[in-house]
Amino acid sequence: MSGSASAALAAMAVASASAWAVRGRSSSVFAPSEWRAQAGRKAIALTFDDGPCPATLAVVKLLAEYAVPATFFQIGVNATAFPDITRAVAAAGHEIGNHSHTHPNFALTRPAFVEDEFARAQETLAAITGKKPVLLRAPYGVRWFGFRNMQRRLGLRGVMWSVIGLDWKLPAEDIETRVISRVDDGGIICLHDGRGTLKDPDVKPTLEAVRRIVLNLLDRGYHFETVTQLLCPMK
Repeated sequence: MSGSASAALAAMAVASASAWAVRGRSSSVFAPSEWRAQAGRKAIALTFDDGPCPATLAVVKLLAEYAVPATFFQIGVNATAFPDITRAVAAAGHEIGNHSHTHPNFALTRPAFVEDEFARAQETLAAITGKKPVLLRAPYGVRWFGFRNMQRRLGLRGVMWSVIGLDWKLPAEDIETRVISRVDDGGIICLHDGRGTLKDPDVKPTLEAVRRIVLNLLDRGYHFETVTQLLCPMK
């Protein structure tokens, strides 16, 4: 192998390792993070990112039909725009997590920026619901320098996912197939009740997929829990 070929392979290996450190679901390079619970219980956590927005209420109504609890990772500016929807999510018994204040990609940002984004969202969500979130999910799954200290100071537990539905770009049938083929005991499913900071996005494929996924997993004997319940089950 030539020297240039070896250098190219080494560069590819470094790039791959760096990508995993930043976005790998099981990576703890920049901060501790959970992506599934231990197997052994037929329990699943259904999670939604990027709300609240008007479509969030349709998701909450659908979950109520099947008595399914979920965890909603909400964006601070969206909660500021729709505080009543954030309160409705909490009142329905769902868990609310911190998804940053403005939904940035944190790669190459300063630690002070990371902390400010999550601190502002934490204050916003606590003021609206009367309860501070205990979970966070990084936008795009991107963690960077500053996450570890920020999580410790704000008392936030990082959460990734076992399977992400790609529901912002796939039709409902493909979302269902992707999720069902990848999820198992202790899994954390990531879907989206919003689309970044858009105020009124079309999430109809997500809604249809949620119904299909819930019915499929209930038929297979699974039950749903919030992320906190899944990671810290009652003895």
